[in-house]
Amino acid sequence: MASPESTPDEGGAGGIAGNRLLEALPSSSRLHLTGLMTPVVVPMRTVLFEPGQAIRSVDFPRGCVETLVTPTRDGRTVEVASVGSDGILGVPLVPGGSLAVRAVCSVTGVVDRIDATAFADLVAHDVHLRELVDDYRQSLFNRLSTTVACNRLHTTRERLARWLLTSADQTGASRFATTFGFLGQLLGCSETAAARSAQALQEAGLISLRRGRITIVDAARLRMASCECYLLIKREADGVVQKALVRTLVLTDS
Repeated sequence: MASPESTPDEGGAGGIAGNRLLEALPSSSRLHLTGLMTPVVVPMRTVLFEPGQAIRSVDFPRGCVETLVTPTRDGRTVEVASVGSDGILGVPLVPGGSLAVRAVCSVTGVVDRIDATAFADLVAHDVHLRELVDDYRQSLFNRLSTTVACNRLHTTRERLARWLLTSADQTGASRFATTFGFLGQLLGCSETAAARSAQALQEAGLISLRRGRITIVDAARLRMASCECYLLIKREADGVVQKALVRTLVLTDS
């Protein structure tokens, strides 16, 4: 079975204009942040940080997916959370702090990046940003818990469908450059298992596999093929954005 072959500068087709959390902030908070940010293109497979490594920067992805994976001693990995246009990579954050996971780019795209120390200072002095980060931290923990259970209880095919749907939400894309080997690293399975699951989804008419790309063909039916974790994760992500938008609206009207 042929494996897709990715190109280093290719990610999803389509794309989201901005980060939903950043756009949900009041204009004053958003301007403080964006004034200190630099847009960066992050290629697929780029490692952002390793377990225990000090976090030097914070990313607000837009059209990009950065994934948190847990590595094991034998070299295997499995995804525990993903961060796209609905998230922030680098929190929970304390100055000079670290996380017990590896962060790697799973879908090529652009992030707005800010120095971690500068970000922590803004969070300490901006109540609106602090509320957003607190909500996101709790949501990320909830999503992580859901993904851990999903990895244990659901089939590779269901989890691949979830990964594709979540990545589509996080990028605004329906086509992704990847390899079966890389998907296996994200899903915690072998390259062969990832390939067989993708082939089964293609035979069902839900996705298309062609020259290093996976394209979602029928999103509605792909949702039916996914486990319930997709909707749980989506509701968590949407909930943080909605709370931030409501707070901004109340602030604007007051």
